[in-house]
Amino acid sequence: MDLFEYMNEQAKEKEAPLALRMRPRSLEEIVGQEHILSQDKLLYRAIRADRLSSLIFYGPPGTGKTTLASVIAATTKAAFCQINATTSGKKEMETVVEEAKRLRAAYGRRTILFIDEIHRFNKAQQDYLLPFVEDGTVVLIGATTENPYFEVNKALLSRSNIFELKPLGRGDVLKLIHRAVEDKERGMGIYGGVITDEAAAFLADMAGGDARRALNAVELGLLTTEPSADGKIHLTLAVAEECIQKRSIRYDKGGDGHYDVISAFIKSMRGSDPDAAVYYLARMIRAGEDPRFIARRIMICAAEDVGMADPRALLVAVAAAETVERVGMPEGRIPLAEAAVYIATAPKSNASYMALERAASAVENVEVETVPLHLMNIHAMSAGEGEKPAYRYAHDFPGHYVKQQYLPNEVKDARFFEPGDNGYEKDIKRYLDWLKTLE
Repeated sequence: MDLFEYMNEQAKEKEAPLALRMRPRSLEEIVGQEHILSQDKLLYRAIRADRLSSLIFYGPPGTGKTTLASVIAATTKAAFCQINATTSGKKEMETVVEEAKRLRAAYGRRTILFIDEIHRFNKAQQDYLLPFVEDGTVVLIGATTENPYFEVNKALLSRSNIFELKPLGRGDVLKLIHRAVEDKERGMGIYGGVITDEAAAFLADMAGGDARRALNAVELGLLTTEPSADGKIHLTLAVAEECIQKRSIRYDKGGDGHYDVISAFIKSMRGSDPDAAVYYLARMIRAGEDPRFIARRIMICAAEDVGMADPRALLVAVAAAETVERVGMPEGRIPLAEAAVYIATAPKSNASYMALERAASAVENVEVETVPLHLMNIHAMSAGEGEKPAYRYAHDFPGHYVKQQYLPNEVKDARFFEPGDNGYEKDIKRYLDWLKTLE
């Protein structure tokens, strides 16, 4: 590199976006992802020991996939090459492979090939890499925002360790915001910027776990705001709202606002008001609530408040939760809305929940010796002495039903489940009444 190239690189680094300048340079600077980067985890140990095998990183934008690759590049003694699947093709890969073969033959040096957006490569391009990954010519590190199990060649997957990067927590994003504002070498500290706690909290909430989004807003705010009389640039809540183009709403995720809105959401579904349910859902999404938390509350409401009046409600709720996990946000808000409306408009019953409560009370308050002898495990029965009453196999009788005692003697006359007349429970009630005619 000559003097002019060096000066050009230095200028590019200074003019790079804040999110790029603040990218961690070591494992110690990385914030979040403790589930794969704690000191006792495989990935941390492999990076530290410079003993990496092929890897696939996947997760939403702004969670640190490229950051991890850059840390590996700064840590490893292997040759490191980076390409982007959106702008590169087979020709670039062939060049990398040829150089990797040369380094391996001449110096015994490994080559790490980092491919960003690897899911953009078609099957033929991914197939090209396979023999070179398999024989160790290159160590592949792929990064993707898509689920690799659907988008990456199965053969490549089988030769790689797969690590999911999760959206950063609110506290993690807050830490990165303050670091970026205060850092005088790579961050905005050189401008004398300060950020209010309100503004930082708002940006952390609105970022939705995407550190890049938060840092872009910080940079925009500090570069477009005039210094105050004290000579400092103040990034206030009003400025933060402008930078991220969203209005702050009253919703304290750690306080009463959080519990009040989720309570109203649940009670609206329970009260069969779909309009109120989707309003509170929109309010939570707008405030940056964790969609997985919302999905959990919908599942609970489906089981507790709809119950056996429409057993499909729980299936819809679980499907919505799984969809959110797979597609992420913002698209994940659509199945959440579908589930909320379904539950709000479904017939309601808490009979199954109340049956469990009554049964739990009986378990707590009534001392029971054992289950009825004819329901015991057959091996346990044969181990004892004396005549045992025979278990009557329901499928051997008309209607696949036969009257016999199932509850322990101490609670044999108890009735825990009392179906009502709403939805499917009406059919259950009719079925239980019909069984009595067979006794």
